[in-house]
Amino acid sequence: MTTYNWDLIEHLLHEVQKGASSYTPRHYAEEYAAQKAAQGEQIENLDHLKAVAGEYEKLLLLRGYIEPRPEEQGGTGSNYILTMRGSRLLSLIDSSIPGDEHPRQVLDDQEDALDEEMFDEVASKAQIA
Repeated sequence: MTTYNWDLIEHLLHEVQKGASSYTPRHYAEEYAAQKAAQGEQIENLDHLKAVAGEYEKLLLLRGYIEPRPEEQGGTGSNYILTMRGSRLLSLIDSSIPGDEHPRQVLDDQEDALDEEMFDEVASKAQIA
């Protein structure tokens, strides 16, 4: 069973949503770690967290959660936009929305929650949200 750091994925998707001119997952992992430390939470090994953020970027891109920003929308070749699937994922795991734990638990119960077919099926069920 594949497990994901939903907080880190949420942070990465929010950065995509912000639309920076250059997407830098390793830097975002540092920001994430600093936020967690400021909240008094124990953080993982920072180098490991940076590596995980880079792997998540690849995974989110390959599986259709993010895609390169089109040039006519300010695309530089190193920035992204959320796809419909990515927007659905963010809406399910967004910690600013009350009740975010239930969708995360449902996703964690899947063999691989970010598998495209698995996610689309689970996300389409009204009771997850």
